[in-house]
Amino acid sequence: MMGGRALLLLLVSALLVQIRASDPLLYESFDEDFEGRWVVSKKDEYQGVWKRAKSDGHEDYGLLVSEKARKYAIIKELEEPVTLKDGTVVLQFEVRLQNGLECGGAYIKYIRPQEAGWDAKEFDNETPYTIMFGPDKCGSTNKVHFILKHKNPKTGKYVEHHLKFPPSVPYDKLSHVYTAIMKPDNEVRILIDGEEKKKANFLSADDFEPALIPSKTIPDPDDKKPEDWDERAKIPDPNAVKPDDWDEDAPMEIEDVEATKPEGWLDDEPEEIDDPEASKPEDWDDEEDGEWEAPKIDNPKCEEAPGCGEWKRPMKQNPAYKGKWHAPLIDNPNYKGIWKPQEIPNPEYFELDKPDFDPIAAVGIEIWTMQDGILFDNILIADDEKVATFILEKTWKPKYEVEKEKEKAEEAAAAADGLSEFQKKVFDILYKIADVRFLAPYKTKIIDVIEKGEKQPNITIGILVSVVVVFVTVLFRILFGGKKPAVSSSETCS
Repeated sequence: MMGGRALLLLLVSALLVQIRASDPLLYESFDEDFEGRWVVSKKDEYQGVWKRAKSDGHEDYGLLVSEKARKYAIIKELEEPVTLKDGTVVLQFEVRLQNGLECGGAYIKYIRPQEAGWDAKEFDNETPYTIMFGPDKCGSTNKVHFILKHKNPKTGKYVEHHLKFPPSVPYDKLSHVYTAIMKPDNEVRILIDGEEKKKANFLSADDFEPALIPSKTIPDPDDKKPEDWDERAKIPDPNAVKPDDWDEDAPMEIEDVEATKPEGWLDDEPEEIDDPEASKPEDWDDEEDGEWEAPKIDNPKCEEAPGCGEWKRPMKQNPAYKGKWHAPLIDNPNYKGIWKPQEIPNPEYFELDKPDFDPIAAVGIEIWTMQDGILFDNILIADDEKVATFILEKTWKPKYEVEKEKEKAEEAAAAADGLSEFQKKVFDILYKIADVRFLAPYKTKIIDVIEKGEKQPNITIGILVSVVVVFVTVLFRILFGGKKPAVSSSETCS
């Protein structure tokens, strides 16, 4: 009998968990058309078109950013505001960057209650929010934002507080789930794909910038540094005198008078000669391209000799060089340290045991992005972590596993083909470099090198470096010519 009761209790518990998982505070799967439930901003600046579309390779629908280089804004008002003051609150949503994310945001704003008469069609960047959470990437910025706005009870002003050292945005084009779990003990945890990436405390100055609780004191803005305040720790010795033998005009380097011209130096040979194998291209037009000149190469005679051209004595360090004289530094007898204004009580300071967050009255997406193909899905607000885990396992995980396997297959196919997309682009550029007119005498050799690289993709970088070196070398010769450094007999023998 007891065993039957235990089994019944177990079944009832499992059922309650299932009911709990199906009854979050907010859940938007976009399985149905969003029109009528979400409101698109009517502000002129938001020209981006939202669409309900399938995730690439799936039958699952989401909310799609359909155009490049646009501003987007859409909002869904909640039936009842969600309080953040008591208990656990979980914010979770899924995003897939189907075309990557070079510059733009893919975050969600959790909007606080607005003033009476506010119209959702007026939703824009200035609409006050309580929390902003999600990916943002552009230039040096690459982070999963967690920003909260908290009202200072002393001033009545809202202050924006940013999570320090937030996690980075995954670099791939797969579906990812972003979760923020806020606990009643002031802890917040940031998860990506169910894995914790960051843990912080709302009241810790080490975790948010600026700190949620202001400092007790602040520098007095009216305090001024006294005119006689000396901040110099060291000063030139006023009693020091420059030595009589200190020559400030002596040069740093002088000619090495002991150096002699190396034996075999070819004074009458130029360092470079015309390439005897070069020939004028058939399509060269003297009137359009100017008089053709053969490219220069290093004189082979000079490679066998110590050097060519006019020999000059090398320079050496001047033992008499001392440079500009300066008086030595001594401790400053009047040093008072670095001046700081005195501290005064901070009029904006307050104490609290828990953040006094405004409720969440709406969920909005207000972004500017250069990429299209951003797909939002499975937007969730819950008061139980198990609900979020249940949704993640049921909706995201099966899709992610399919996408991951497809990604692996594509990488394997690319490796089998020999050339990745990156390598193909590299070789396309190299062929264009080979067509540069002033490289015409070397074109055949350059193409041979490129074709060798295409057959052996593992040496792509080496090929790229080789062609670039040739390009730069020839260009440098055209612009400046080339000179060998002078060599002394002592250097030749060593």
